[in-house]
Amino acid sequence: MKILNFGSLNLDYTYQVSHIVREGETILAKEVGLNLGGKGFNQSVALARAGISCYHAGLVGEEGLDFYDACETYGIKTDYMKTVTGRCGHTIIQVDEKGQNSIVLFGGANQKNSKEYVDEVLKNFDTGDIILLQNEINELPYLIDQAFAKGMTIVLNPSPYDERLEECDLGKISVFLLNETEGQQMTGMTTPATIVAAMAASYSNAKIVLTLGEGGSIYHQGDEELYQAAFEVKAVDTTAAGDTFTGYFVAGLYKKLPVKDILITASKAAALAVTKDGAAKSIPFMSEVELFNID
Repeated sequence: MKILNFGSLNLDYTYQVSHIVREGETILAKEVGLNLGGKGFNQSVALARAGISCYHAGLVGEEGLDFYDACETYGIKTDYMKTVTGRCGHTIIQVDEKGQNSIVLFGGANQKNSKEYVDEVLKNFDTGDIILLQNEINELPYLIDQAFAKGMTIVLNPSPYDERLEECDLGKISVFLLNETEGQQMTGMTTPATIVAAMAASYSNAKIVLTLGEGGSIYHQGDEELYQAAFEVKAVDTTAAGDTFTGYFVAGLYKKLPVKDILITASKAAALAVTKDGAAKSIPFMSEVELFNID
């Protein structure tokens, strides 16, 4: 069984600010940093640091060649990555004094995927392989359809949520990993319980994992529902928390671990990630997660 993450690769411009800028306001940034990121890349790093060497497929612009070296360093396989003309995807991230963030995303190369490229990549995968997807790339409906036709296990993080997701046949998704905001956007419901119930009613065959930040996480499939509390830490930067949780959760599925154990490990990893600044660089190694003191 193999894992393919067909996802975004972004250059992250991160600005440390006293507070998230308001409409019409100009503020001074205390610091600025440039890091490799993107939900796809971050989740591949999380998989790698959880002990799983996945394949990453995706497009980078001409200024994104550092991604290849970074993937080699992290242990991510780049057989199916490509470089295209033009700009990389990039983000402008504000991080306030409480570690909360606000993000503007430019798609760049992430929006240049073609059906031919999708076919070229997926021909190397088969029934039972896992494909992890996010909504920072184009051709998502085609990716879902083709992966489903091959019998792959499809894991979707529907982020960022927008109208393009309505073009996807979400009934083909095997696992949904989403946060409370995305759950509200998908279902129109406003509480964790009603979001999970609505998702379960619409996608009865799927595993549903709803993350709630400091509120923990909920897993639901069929008659089984589990709650996992978050681990209390001092947050510095929450940027990669969700991606860390996603990568560690998928790693647990790959290892066929009990769901309760997967939730605990993914929650501990996400907690550790918010104690450091940056995105990919904040994602902990499994050795750190195993030593994390939960008392």
